Amino acid sequence: MQYMPVTESMFLIAETREQPMHVGGLQLFEPRDGQSASDLAEEVFDAFHNGTEVSDLFRKRPASPAPLMGNLFWTHDDEIDFDYHVRRVVLPRPGRVRELLRYVSLNHGALLDRNRPMWEVHIIEGLNDGRLALYTKVHHSLVDGVTALRILGRTLSTDPEDRSGRTPWALHSKPRPPKEKTEEKSGGIPLVGGLLGAAGAAADVAGQVVGLAPAAAKIAWSAVRDDDYAAPLTTAPRTLLDVPIGSARRFAGEQWELSRLKSVAKALEITLNDVVLAMCSGALRSYLIDQDALPDSSMVATLPVSLHSGDNDKDGNAITAIMCKLGTEQSDPGQRVRTIVASTKEAKKVVRGLAPLQQLALGAANVAPLALAGIPGFVRYVPPQFNLMISNVPGPREEMYWNGARLTDVYPVSVVMEGLALNITVTTTAQHMNFGLIGARKELPSLQRLLTHLETALEELEKLADVAGSVKG
Repeated sequence: MQYMPVTESMFLIAETREQPMHVGGLQLFEPRDGQSASDLAEEVFDAFHNGTEVSDLFRKRPASPAPLMGNLFWTHDDEIDFDYHVRRVVLPRPGRVRELLRYVSLNHGALLDRNRPMWEVHIIEGLNDGRLALYTKVHHSLVDGVTALRILGRTLSTDPEDRSGRTPWALHSKPRPPKEKTEEKSGGIPLVGGLLGAAGAAADVAGQVVGLAPAAAKIAWSAVRDDDYAAPLTTAPRTLLDVPIGSARRFAGEQWELSRLKSVAKALEITLNDVVLAMCSGALRSYLIDQDALPDSSMVATLPVSLHSGDNDKDGNAITAIMCKLGTEQSDPGQRVRTIVASTKEAKKVVRGLAPLQQLALGAANVAPLALAGIPGFVRYVPPQFNLMISNVPGPREEMYWNGARLTDVYPVSVVMEGLALNITVTTTAQHMNFGLIGARKELPSLQRLLTHLETALEELEKLADVAGSVKG
């Protein structure tokens, strides 16, 4: 068995019937010339169904029996039931994107089976535009959004002539190295070098722990000194989003030309992520006005920040979180942008001044209320610390293909929780910014209208950019 760190077990502990803790993705592919979507589906099904080498990540499941305070160990299945994990379905007529999103919505609310490795792949044909869709869901205890997209990216190729047909689970399968004679039987760590390395790591961690108190003082001082900084344990206004939720989900997705967002960012001299946040701010303001539920003070978003270094996805989860004021109470889009830029700038400044362990501790403090959300009455009576989660996960920067089929769309499908009824996750492809919105179905009526409001918000920013550009010119 393999030890399960708290950064993984916490997603299993937090999971309930109303709160599934898996992340997903929806990818759409355009078949190569002369190929039908059904032919492509057959290719994908055969390649995915007949995989012989499966990496440890896709063999993992929680070991049983589970202790009262959550799982402490992983176990690995020797055999994978591909008939269960890889599914081929056909959408009902007329096969519009609406039917596809409905399928994803219904399946994303269903729990993954903990008695099996916790992942599924759905091969979806029947779209009336001739494309093929893949919906994948993986438990959050196994991967975060960055890792999930990296794994997806490694199944693809920039070469449209590549016919290797790679599968996500075979990418990292390597023969287990033989144990050295100098290893301790219990831990598998070389006795001398391992002990020295462990001692050095322990000393580094100890130093970071000692620095937690000064780091906390620094964070508190930042909150006092700068009104733009949304510090841990402060409060956000109560909104339609901060409510207990059921298990049913509604998913909505749309993409925008990346060039439009980049033009705005360049003209306003802000980052691409600032543009995304400003679009979300404007859309949320309009949506809540429609519901007669706009709060008088600024909504607050929590923004996951990746701590992955290089191209390593072995750790599965490596994230912290910062808070951002969205300026939703302000009608002027320019003022909303200024609020967002100032808030994120201060939050990033605080994070950069912390050691890795302290960064994780800050993230834990920022999302701490989520751990208590399952307590009866907590969500209803305790003021929210933030209103929603907005994530920006980098995607492929070039045109990508699977066996010659071109990837056209990538929509992240994330997690909503008690007191957090909406999650917005975006990712890039070569030419597009893709927005994936997942919400509690009953609690957020007409969620898909947020897509229209996102377009309106972008148009407002483009007008603002034109003015800024003319002034600079």
